[in-house]
Amino acid sequence: MDVVLEETGPGRAVVGDPVLEIRNLSVDYGYDEDPVHVLREVSLTLHRGEVLGLAGESGCGKSTLAYAATRLLPPPGLVTGGEVMFTDRDGSRRDLLALSDTELRASRWQDTAIVFQGAMNSLNPVFRVGRQIADGIRAHRPGMGRAESLEKAAELLELVGISTDRLRSYPHQLSGGMRQRVMIAMALALDPQVLIMDEPTTALDVVMQRQIVEQIADLRERLGFSVVFITHDVSLLIEIADRIAIMYAGEIVEDAAAQDVYRRPRHPYARGLLHSFPPLRGPKRELGGIPGSPPDLAALPSGCAFRARCPYVLDACAAVRPELVTPAVAGDDPRRTVACLRHEPERVAAAGFEPVPVPPELAAR
Repeated sequence: MDVVLEETGPGRAVVGDPVLEIRNLSVDYGYDEDPVHVLREVSLTLHRGEVLGLAGESGCGKSTLAYAATRLLPPPGLVTGGEVMFTDRDGSRRDLLALSDTELRASRWQDTAIVFQGAMNSLNPVFRVGRQIADGIRAHRPGMGRAESLEKAAELLELVGISTDRLRSYPHQLSGGMRQRVMIAMALALDPQVLIMDEPTTALDVVMQRQIVEQIADLRERLGFSVVFITHDVSLLIEIADRIAIMYAGEIVEDAAAQDVYRRPRHPYARGLLHSFPPLRGPKRELGGIPGSPPDLAALPSGCAFRARCPYVLDACAAVRPELVTPAVAGDDPRRTVACLRHEPERVAAAGFEPVPVPPELAAR
């Protein structure tokens, strides 16, 4: 990962350098004395040119993380701590959570852009799609004329595989897949460095899902932006993501290269997710699943939030909260992290419990 994006020199951006760093981000819902802690000190790093997949069950905090990091979190959501550091192409850094309203408006769509889950709800139903794209461009490029902005909108539609004669179409005249492509075109209008996609293939058939995923991969290769791809479908991420972070109950529980997560999951929850869909290739296997339901975020249990559903639960799991650490498995990528006491024998022993060896299926190589 050492391909230079620009000419080499001080402060130049290099593929593989961090472009977006979320540090200890915490989010509460509610303004009273007993708010719900939806995100608890979440840390995540997106590298330049990378596709980072963010997966987990509904309600685990994936979308909340994206909206909080981009300051789009609606009330009663409240960011209670943390930083979101963005590194520009020239090497300058700034905390998105500390920007003024004017600075934030200039940064949106130019530094970071987001494709929302419901394209029909994101597009104005009474304006043609060409005008909506052009208006967004002119809002950030006030010197650009109407004709020039519409020409740029036409180029963007062609970029995502839509004929330019669709500029005059209203959102309801487009299929679900075409509306999602319009949203991708709009997000790419100002050449952002980070593209956040919040379940962009939801409600699309599998053929259209495949087309959208392939198009995102192609555009990433051509334009060089970084992607945060949010979905509950881990099988989809394995095909497109370079790295996958698994969320559960408002925390990251595993963060590793996509192929490592797929072939050698270290967290019981990640393993359960992977066994809930058929393998992409190879011999058939019995599908499993994860018993029970995610915990109530307003009344999280002590220790590990996953322990009530975990087949590998220890006595220590009720008393000790796991931390993200490098798994205690020889030969693992040192950048890989997992939050499971099965991989923290020292903390288990320090808490007065008997350490237990890592099960073979959580230590496969």
